[in-house]
Formats: sequence, C-alpha cells, structure tokens
Amino acid sequence: MSLRLDSVDALAEQVLATPRASSRRLVALAGSPGSGKSTLAEKLAQMLTTRGAKAQVVPMDGFHLDNRILTALDLLDRKGAPETFDATGFARLMQALGSETPVYYPLFDRTRDIAIAGAGQLEGDCDTVIVEGNYLLLDADHWRSLSAFWDLRVRLDVDLATLRQRLIDRWLDEGLTEHAAIARAEGNDLRNAQLIQSHSLPCDVVFDASGS
Repeated sequence: MSLRLDSVDALAEQVLATPRASSRRLVALAGSPGSGKSTLAEKLAQMLTTRGAKAQVVPMDGFHLDNRILTALDLLDRKGAPETFDATGFARLMQALGSETPVYYPLFDRTRDIAIAGAGQLEGDCDTVIVEGNYLLLDADHWRSLSAFWDLRVRLDVDLATLRQRLIDRWLDEGLTEHAAIARAEGNDLRNAQLIQSHSLPCDVVFDASGS
C-alpha cells in the first residue's frame, strides 16, 4: 500500500530513508499536467540539499519531439501526449543518471517551444536526482520499463476539477484567450491527465498536491 503524504518535509524524510540501487538515488515525481510537479521537485531538491544530500531536478520535458517531427507525424495538436516524447532517449538518460559523470541532458524552453540539447548538467557531487514528468509511472509500452530505475516512486494526486482550472490559468498566463485556453486544456491536457490517472503503475508515495 502506498504511503500518503502532504508535506515537503515529510517527503524529504521519506527520500532520505530510501535505500539506493546505484551511487545516486533516483526519485520519480510523476503526475498529470498542472499537478505541480516542477514546483514540488524544486522545493524537495532545496530541502534535501540543506539536509546534506545534494539534489538536482531533471525534467522529462527536454525529450519533447521537435515540432517539425510532430507535424510530419500529424501529432502537433497532441504535443505533450506520451507518443510525442522520445521515450527511448529518455530511458538512456535514466540509465546514466545513477552513476555516470558527467551527465548532460536536454531542457525544454517553453517560451520558444523547443528542446535544447545539452542545456542541463548533472553535477558530480549530486547525491539524489529528482526526475519529474508526466509519464514516469505510465503503464504503457515504452514507458512501463522506466519504473525499474526509480528508488522511490512518488505520484502527485490532484482531482480533475482542480487540474482543469490550473491548466486554463496556465494557458491564460501564456497569452491565450479564455476560449482558446479552455479548448487547449480540455482538448489535450485533460486527455493526458485522464490517461495518467487511469493507467498508472504502483507507487511508493501518493503526495496530496491539491493545495499546492
């Protein structure tokens, strides 16, 4: 049975108590779009670092396929869905994170809507890697094998109504009209959220992120 937590402090304690399979501890923070993964990951990394276990965040978003490829595959309007990521390349990075040094990885520039190769670097003294992404615990081809990499599996729990409002607000902040923001949230993001909620592998911790 998964442990339910609702504070970063308690989650940090759980991370520190988790044994590691490699020289670095790998923690998965998985959740739907708008669940607060990035915010939680940064807070957790800061707390772990202050407690003597230097932590870094590695986001999955750097493995978005380029818009030109998505256009050729007729998937541009589904950008953010599982099939619009380079899952194989992401798995290779996860293999390296446990012990290799140096490790470079791509980051996603949301403003320009592109992934930038080699924009992130895992520092040699990193003790714990916090990997955050939508599909880290997805029970689907090309994704379910990722579960073997994680020392601790954390799933963020947010109800769909809260997610919907957060996603609309996100697109409004990006400059979309209210009509376009609702269409974007309901036409793609919430479809992905429902997939994640209905096809997730077991986790060690369920983190209540409704109030985050």
